Order: sequence, then C-alpha cells, then structure tokens
Amino acid sequence: MKELISYIAQALVDRPEEVKVTEVEGGQTSVLELKVAKEDLGKVIGKQGRTARAMRTILSAASAKLKKRTVLEIIE
Repeated sequence: MKELISYIAQALVDRPEEVKVTEVEGGQTSVLELKVAKEDLGKVIGKQGRTARAMRTILSAASAKLKKRTVLEIIE
C-alpha cells in the first residue's frame, strides 16, 4: 500500500524526491501518512479534494483485497 500511494503522489507533484509515505500499523487498520513539498500540496489534494478522494478510493479497493482497512492522511 505504501508503494502504491508513493507512486501515485510522485506522478502528481513537481518535486517527487520530497514525497514521503510513512505507515503506522494497527491491529486491523493501518494509517498511511503522505507528506509532500508545501507547493505541491494543492496538486495532491486537487480541486475540492477530488484527487485526494480518488487516491483514498484506490487505496480502499486495494486494501479490501487484503482484507485490511487502510486510511490515508495528507500531512501539511
């Protein structure tokens, strides 16, 4: 999951070297924290949050195959 979000975010931003994804494991749920450069934050979120919502949808579909719940948080 971590690699998937990292790949998508790096394709969207101008400074892909500053994309960092950290994973916090829980019992049933894991949280992915996405950190990008300040000027790329708008590109990752998108208009009215559409890009972020699409990334969360892809993530939930991929994690459902693994019978796990994964949450994406975008850190400023």
